[in-house]
Amino acid sequence: MFNRTTLVILCVALAGGLGLLAAQRWFVAAPAGAQSELEVVQLYPQPREIPGFALQQSDGTQLLPGELAGHWTLVFIGFTQCPDICPMTLTHLAQAQRQWEALPEAIRPRVLFVSVDPERDTPERLGDYAHAFHRDTLVATADVPALEAFTRSLSMVFARVPLDAAAPDGAYTIDHSASLAVLDPQGRMAGVVSGRVLNAETPQPEAIAADLAKLTAESRP
Repeated sequence: MFNRTTLVILCVALAGGLGLLAAQRWFVAAPAGAQSELEVVQLYPQPREIPGFALQQSDGTQLLPGELAGHWTLVFIGFTQCPDICPMTLTHLAQAQRQWEALPEAIRPRVLFVSVDPERDTPERLGDYAHAFHRDTLVATADVPALEAFTRSLSMVFARVPLDAAAPDGAYTIDHSASLAVLDPQGRMAGVVSGRVLNAETPQPEAIAADLAKLTAESRP
């Protein structure tokens, strides 16, 4: 008989699999050549609008959809006590961000790191953590219902998973998507970057930097 932890993990895996299947269907339908000039960013044939959201930033202000306008943005979800995927991904994204520093700030691609562990990650703690990788990283969190709505709109999932019996009472971790959502300058969901791109064995921050710089140049008036 399945226990609660096993059921949660299976649900996350199923949701991730369905998201991958949906993405594959989008990409198969993409016009010929639409993806060929990009190395790792997979664009949808048509961007899709995402519902409104309000997230809390480390400086106490709200992050609203309009604040992402004018920039290509990579969105990554995680939490500060993540043992491997989050610090590894933020390290590689920081390498890409350093390559964008020569671009004008008004159009420079952005990285948004959203904590899905609001119980432990205050906005201030989240800011200290993410800005240690790169000062330009946007950070935000919210209550769990708001985070669920936001991540669902980006085809991402997360789940709180209790640790084993040997851990302190109430100890838990967070299972979450490792892919990056790609938002266009209109704040729409335009595509994804697979989590495999930033895998420890085959990281490709240079390819991410090049793709986002190319998209930025092509979207300039």
